[in-house]
Amino acid sequence: MHIYLLTILCVIGIAAGQILFKFSASAINESGSFFDIKTLTIFFSTMVLYGITSIGWVLILRRAELGKVYPFMALAFILVPLASRFFFGERFAPMYFVGTALIVSGIVVTVAASR
Repeated sequence: MHIYLLTILCVIGIAAGQILFKFSASAINESGSFFDIKTLTIFFSTMVLYGITSIGWVLILRRAELGKVYPFMALAFILVPLASRFFFGERFAPMYFVGTALIVSGIVVTVAASR
């Protein structure tokens, strides 16, 4: 069961990385340069997070079948838009919730089928 917890943590790390990439893009817009210290700090932090998450993913795959844990990566398609709403005030259409329900249903079906 702890493999699934680690998998969820990796998904959260991937989603957080996407939000940090957006913060990097915003910092570039503010400063006008990729080489601004704020931009580089955010970007470097993102790369460190992605590195740690990648190492975690490899450790997960040592003990789990890819087909059993990979469906959880679809959770990033839920977490990133929700976080973008919270951090950047981005909006999404009501159909987003239909898509979210379909993603969650798909994860449940694939995980149940792989047991």
